[in-house]
This record gives sequence, C-alpha cells and structure tokens, in this order.
Amino acid sequence: MNAPQTTAAPKGFQLGSTLYSFTNEWHERRYGFEDLIAEVAKRQLGPGLELIGFSSIRGFPNVSDDFAARFKDLMAKYGLTPSCLSINADMAIRRGTMMSIDEAVAYHAPQIEAAAKMGFPTIRCQFAAPVEVIIRLLPLLEKHGIKIGPEVHAPLNPSSPPVMAWREAYAKANSPLLGFVPDFGCCASRLPATYIANLRRQELPEDLIQLALEVWQLPKDAGWKRQEFARRVEPLNADPADVSALAVMFNILSPGTAEMWKEIMPQVVHVHGKFYDFDDNGDEASIDYNSILPVFHDGGFTGFMSSEWEGHLYMRNVDAFEMVAKHQAQARRVIAKHTGAAA
Repeated sequence: MNAPQTTAAPKGFQLGSTLYSFTNEWHERRYGFEDLIAEVAKRQLGPGLELIGFSSIRGFPNVSDDFAARFKDLMAKYGLTPSCLSINADMAIRRGTMMSIDEAVAYHAPQIEAAAKMGFPTIRCQFAAPVEVIIRLLPLLEKHGIKIGPEVHAPLNPSSPPVMAWREAYAKANSPLLGFVPDFGCCASRLPATYIANLRRQELPEDLIQLALEVWQLPKDAGWKRQEFARRVEPLNADPADVSALAVMFNILSPGTAEMWKEIMPQVVHVHGKFYDFDDNGDEASIDYNSILPVFHDGGFTGFMSSEWEGHLYMRNVDAFEMVAKHQAQARRVIAKHTGAAA
C-alpha cells in the first residue's frame, strides 16, 4: 500500500491532478484506472483528484454501487480527495439536430447524480449547453450540495459574451453553488516552443507559421483572428489544409492578464492549471504563474487547482507524471515567495 499524501499544499488553495494529464499513459494502456490513481498518490501529485466522466469511467454516467464504493476505497487508501468531476454537454450528439433544453436537462442530471455517488463536491460543465439547463438543475445540485461551473477556456475570458450571459443568469439565480472553472490557458503570453516545433515537424510553411504567430498576438477574439489570418494568407495561395491546421492555435491558448480573473473570483469553484512546458528555471514557459497564482491567493480562493498538462496532444515519450510534479513544484515556489512562507 502506498503511503497517504503528505505533501503540503500552498496556502490559499489546494493542489491536485486531473487524470486528463495522463492521457498518453492511459491510451497506450501503460496504466489502468486504478494504476493511474496509485501513481498519482505514489508521486504525491494530489491530494485533489479530478476525472473526466466519459473518459475514465466505463458506462458513464451509469455508476454502479460497487464502482462508487471501490472509488471511495481508493481515495481513502491513497489519501486522495475527489476534487472535480468533468461532465459533457454533447448538445449535438444527434446528427443534424441540437438537444432541446428539456433533453439537455435530462442528459446532465445522471451525470450530476454520478458525481454525488462518487463523492465529488464540484462539477465542471460546458458552455455548449445554455445556462438555462444548469439553472433548471439547481434543485438537484442543492439536494447534493454540489457546486458547478463551466470551464472558462481559451479563447474566452471573464468578459466574453458567453461568460457574461452566464454571469447575468447567475446574478438572478443567486446561488453559491453556481460558479466558473478558470483555465489558465486564457493567460498565455506566447505559444509553447514545443507546440511551434511540432508545427514545423508537420512541415507547415514557415512563412505561414510566422504569420499565424503575428495574428495570435493581436488583442482580438479568436473569431476575428481566424478571419484576419485567412485574409492575410489569401494572396499567398496557401493550402487550405495548412491554414486550417494553423488556425487551431487561436483556440488552444489566448493572451490574457492575471487581473482579469478578479471579475469572477468570488464564483470560482475549481481551477484548471493548464501548462505545456518549462524553461530552464523550472517555470511554465508560456503562462505567467508568477502573476496568476498570487491573484487567486489574495482573492481568497480555497478550492483545488488541478494540474492539467496538455502537452500530451503533441508530445510523446514524455513522463506526464514528471511534468505534473514540475508544475506543482512551481506553484509551491510561487506561493511561498508571495506569502514569505518556506517552500
């Protein structure tokens, strides 16, 4: 049996991992579900543990009594804490039509029940479903005492129209269970060098790569950037496939400031600590955690931040557990420096 988690979390919030970080290890069948949990504990990458329901649980959202009991036993055995269950909206699951509000409510309800059964206090939902769906589900959330929030993921920010629509609905509902899940990919200062290197490995034209990087830096939303990029490459007679491949960068990361999160800080229910790679000092090379984490500490956030390594999308033969360990080490350094506490 592995020893329970003993690693101290930074003051102000708690650390944890999402199993999404270990996608390569999971898909390559190097680790099963319980193996991943055991390894997270062994490497002291908790105490929080986040799952994506449809990715990690066979038959989700149907969760058997035996599976729920086994999961709780694993949490106790390894000294981990269920932090957040990520669920799906899947509004376009049927070809040619979108779910109605009633259908979406019915689709979300068993996922909420699964979270309650497994002991998750927080759910990450998606903006794909109208906010009315979540408001309709508020009685179920209240029954179980579960907080919920959509992920504010690049290219969105707290002032983006979709987020503002939810903020307005939240103000009317006035429930402490309704919130948001910031993703720090909204606060990138640049695209990861490893991501750009991957574009070059695909033999995309260098002039198009540089043009896309120029457009990415502009202070506009992703839709505008895609149109602007298309406008600029049109005279070049570029291969549409190349243009499409490069336009993806406008959605995976976006420029933003740490200060912007103050707008929704009281409603932050969970955090995705997105990261890709590190510089020679052990700091995330594209996202300024030195600025972001103090804002959350000073803002009074006391929930979990899941270390979410997304480099697995294009990096192979990299130990995701080591990457998460680096991310959490940086988080501890930043908060220790900010608070004057020993790291």
